[in-house]
Amino acid sequence: MRSPRHERGQATVELVLVLPVVVALALAVVQVGVVVRDRLLVSHVGREAARAAAVEPTAEAATAAARQATSLASDRLAVIVGGGSIAPGDRLMVTVRYQAPTTVPLVGLLVPDVMMEATVTVRVE
Repeated sequence: MRSPRHERGQATVELVLVLPVVVALALAVVQVGVVVRDRLLVSHVGREAARAAAVEPTAEAATAAARQATSLASDRLAVIVGGGSIAPGDRLMVTVRYQAPTTVPLVGLLVPDVMMEATVTVRVE
């Protein structure tokens, strides 16, 4: 069955109208995936920094362990070691902050960078 002459190209026009929306949604899904991956990495970095701080309770040791444990951009990564005087058996809180970039084309221009934070408390050995 042939379509009438005036309906020719209708599918092409519909595709042209819908395709930008589908591409934008696909890019948004990719960006969400990247942000979720970064969130998991920030949690991992927090645990690694806390382990290092439990053995050697200094900000330098925690920061070095955090930067060594991940492929996240180190210039966007901040490690904060909390607690006053630290003795064996005391609790020590380590906070890791990371500003995750939104770099996926089109979506990155519309969505600002995402600030992430993970806090881990450990007992000093």
